[in-house]
Amino acid sequence: MPAWRLQMMKLPVPNMRQPARAGSLLLAAFLMSCASPPEGVLSPIAQTYADATAVSIMVATTRAPSENPGLLYTGERGDAIDFNELVISIPPDANRKVGEVQWPKKLPANPSREFATLSAKPFSTVEGVKAWYQRNRSSTGRLLIFVHGFNTRYESAVYRFAQIAYDSNTDAAPVMFTWPSRGSVFDYGYDKESTNYSRSALEALLTGAVDEPEIKDITILAHSMGTWLTMESLRQMAIRNKGVPSKIGNVILASPDLDVDVFRQQLADMGPKRPKFTVFVSKDDRALTLSRRISGNVDRLGQIDISNPVYRDEFESGGITVLDLSALQVGDSLNHSKFAESPEVVKLLGQRLIDGQAVTEQDLGLGAELGATAMSVSNTVGSAAGMAISAPIAILDPKARDTFDAQSRRFGTGLGDSILGVTTGLSAGSRRARNPQAAQSGPN
Repeated sequence: MPAWRLQMMKLPVPNMRQPARAGSLLLAAFLMSCASPPEGVLSPIAQTYADATAVSIMVATTRAPSENPGLLYTGERGDAIDFNELVISIPPDANRKVGEVQWPKKLPANPSREFATLSAKPFSTVEGVKAWYQRNRSSTGRLLIFVHGFNTRYESAVYRFAQIAYDSNTDAAPVMFTWPSRGSVFDYGYDKESTNYSRSALEALLTGAVDEPEIKDITILAHSMGTWLTMESLRQMAIRNKGVPSKIGNVILASPDLDVDVFRQQLADMGPKRPKFTVFVSKDDRALTLSRRISGNVDRLGQIDISNPVYRDEFESGGITVLDLSALQVGDSLNHSKFAESPEVVKLLGQRLIDGQAVTEQDLGLGAELGATAMSVSNTVGSAAGMAISAPIAILDPKARDTFDAQSRRFGTGLGDSILGVTTGLSAGSRRARNPQAAQSGPN
């Protein structure tokens, strides 16, 4: 069976919708940033606008098809991976803000001021998928695969990714993997199980891309609950192949809705042959605050505080770059989609991160107070100071580790040991991360 096509077992879909009790009210607030768009926007318009820009993306999905041509797919689970080409019209720059999806106020959309669908074509063969890539391939052979998060309908994922691909100005060919999300805040449990349902399908997509000789480098950009799906697929691939293929060189986790302890173990399971990881975090992410409360009160990866010496040392030792967006202000009231809505971050994605380049203070344009120079360590033995941040984006760069005081690097070994395949220290590292005061008073 070709890797581009994975037949899936058809499963009955349970009814997961629950009454709006106290727990459901928390979920109702969770990820409201993924607001429902108007229905039927994927029906192609008859005429475009001369100054609009057409963005072609390939979409792979495990969703069940919809009979409504304006929706294309539902939030239920399909029995195969379907591939489609969606061409989306982006309004002229003068009529829009970077980081925003200009949803149609009514249908048909006005392409001079709103996003609009120009065409939606299914691929029935692997040859059709390859032909799309030939038309849209970059000179570098780079591929960008986007995996969306919780509470996201098919059309929402398509338009958001078209916005990211356009605003980032990346030269990577844009591919999206969309899994069965019902697009309802009351279906958190169903959505989470749908990511598990789609693990092998995403692995098949990645394997097919790796096997294409003309694809030289693959970057995965995953958001929120989609980071769980991404990490599980990579973990599965690593166990199957004794490592993640080197073509998958770069993984960007945006606002990851991931239990920190689970993330440590996923890294350990991947072993040393793994991609480079960049993580976007924000301490004021209200969606992840709620996720933590309903998930055993364990820190979520996307909300960690990099001024905590334990986390700071863990990520530095693990070679993981962390960009802290806490100081950025965007239109998302839950501060959960800063990676896509902030012009600075979207630009950073296209200019540096998608092609795997290191991020520097100059790239961010935020002055010399960023990066290693922003890190200050107290002279007090057994303690570490927080970061001195005077810029809207803070960076924890593992390449700057030699500039840190040795005392700082002694705090926490969980993540670093995990990457070396040592799992015995995970429990202790987890306890210290949850209780920085205990970590500071412990042995050095």
